[in-house]
Amino acid sequence: MYVDGIVVPVPKSKKAAYIKMARKAGKVWKEHGALEYRESFADDVKPGKVTSFPQAVKLKRNEVVVFSWVVYKSKSDRNRINRKVMKDPRLADMMDPKKLPFDGKRMFWGGFKTIVKG
Repeated sequence: MYVDGIVVPVPKSKKAAYIKMARKAGKVWKEHGALEYRESFADDVKPGKVTSFPQAVKLKRNEVVVFSWVVYKSKSDRNRINRKVMKDPRLADMMDPKKLPFDGKRMFWGGFKTIVKG
């Protein structure tokens, strides 16, 4: 299995807009073949001494950290699915940074090979 992990700061005032966008995105990813799609608002996340989720996104007082992940059968499936997702017209607004309910410049993500599945 292969997992994409995403971390992004979201203004608390835009949580509803983010949830709406995430529901649409999750539906699209799953329709194109993703096995699982999750979006999570931070609940027990504190700044660390050296690094942490809040520090990684330069979290502001009026924001919450979102941690998201998408699960695929393999990296090649992920690459194929993401190509389709990026071309899906239902997500056109997500490709325009001005229409996003968060600051995409402080978002980070990466792909991960699964080493343990419980």
